[in-house]
Amino acid sequence: MADDRGGGRGRDRGHNNRDRDGDGEFIDRLVHINRVAKVVKGGRRFGFAALVVVGDQKGRVGYGHGKAREVPEAIRKATESAKRGLIRVPLREGRTLHHDVHGRHGAGKVILRAAPAGTGIIAGGPMRAIFESLGMNDVVAKSQGSSNPYNMIRATFDALKSEDSPRAVAARRNMKVSTLQARRPGGDADVAAEGAVAETADAVAAEA
Repeated sequence: MADDRGGGRGRDRGHNNRDRDGDGEFIDRLVHINRVAKVVKGGRRFGFAALVVVGDQKGRVGYGHGKAREVPEAIRKATESAKRGLIRVPLREGRTLHHDVHGRHGAGKVILRAAPAGTGIIAGGPMRAIFESLGMNDVVAKSQGSSNPYNMIRATFDALKSEDSPRAVAARRNMKVSTLQARRPGGDADVAAEGAVAETADAVAAEA
């Protein structure tokens, strides 16, 4: 039976590498690694489990989980798994979300807010690794409930998958993108975004 909990002996790492793939250059971040044990005939077999986030910093990102007897092999397996599960996230002006999104997985919940230029990445732990790998420059993220890195990663991806670009929304409503954007004046949207960012940033700081 594997001990696959996010806490305990697990360790968070800020390690990152660049890797060239057939589709371009990727950056990979080792988010979490912990020791696991499997009960076999004759006793326990110990190994390691790695959680890795991979992205091209141009709107594509993925995560993977790998297990092996040695740390390097666990990381390699997790990295390959992450590359197979890449998703594309539409970014506004190539730097932030088009709109606020919510996500959840198990006991973990996350709120991701679009932010004005210059805000930076206001997020901690595993979520920061996702945004940096994605190439997002401005976002405010808050997590609630579980602090397990596996739950936080999956909840964040659940939120990102629900994000739509103006083109996708316009297509669903059978409208032109210009008409849709005209209904959302930039000034009002930016003012509202700044207020939401301030509230969320204060909440994140209070929890830190």
